[in-house]
Amino acid sequence: MVETLTSEKNPLLKEVRRAVARGSLTEDGFAVAEGFHLLEEALGAGCEIQAVIAAESITDRLPDAGGARVAVVSEKVFESLAATETTQGVIALVRPPAWTVDDLLRGATLLAILDGIQDPGNAGAILRAAEAFGATGAAFLKGTASPYNPKSMRASAGSVFRLPIAAFEEKSLLAVLDQSGIALYAAMPRSGQAPADADLRSRCAIVIGSESRGVSPRLAERAIGLRIPTSRVESLNAAVAAGVLLYEARRQRTSL
Repeated sequence: MVETLTSEKNPLLKEVRRAVARGSLTEDGFAVAEGFHLLEEALGAGCEIQAVIAAESITDRLPDAGGARVAVVSEKVFESLAATETTQGVIALVRPPAWTVDDLLRGATLLAILDGIQDPGNAGAILRAAEAFGATGAAFLKGTASPYNPKSMRASAGSVFRLPIAAFEEKSLLAVLDQSGIALYAAMPRSGQAPADADLRSRCAIVIGSESRGVSPRLAERAIGLRIPTSRVESLNAAVAAGVLLYEARRQRTSL
């Protein structure tokens, strides 16, 4: 069904604006996925699409959204919705997959833990690296940007729809890791062993802390520190550090 919306006060459009402003899901639990790529990734992952909002200029290029509601708006109205300055003219409301703790810890567990990563671009890039290097899931701790922030979703390039993700309190996450016998490592720019010297072949979790404060004291106390050797640069961007450590885990595991 295709409909034309002319009022900026339409309930659907107002809900999209609220979700974008908050950097979170809509009240009904749908993520705001902007751009053709994310729409195609969501469809490819079999996610439920509640609605597609399209600018008038691109309606002839819309993929089949599986019978979802399609709302056409003017270019001006669309620009008031979009989180990016240069838009592609399409926004989809996508219900993210529901994951369990077992999904994150399945098999030869390799879990990425995001500890206070406030920049949504970094959070999304870590999800992309985690999927690329074979992580089984990602745990989002308090203070971390939502994986469903529109900026996180764009940076994930679709990984947000495929990689198992869950939010945890720090205490409950540590309990889960202890009960499951999963080793805990943490990126520590000033201390710890080189990643190549650690045994990342076993079931393990890797904590990436915020660039401003690093890994939380409680996690740092429990974890084995990993220090990435650098030249003339003291530390790396959080997403880059995550990519390096996850790559090393992948390298060790595939060389067995």
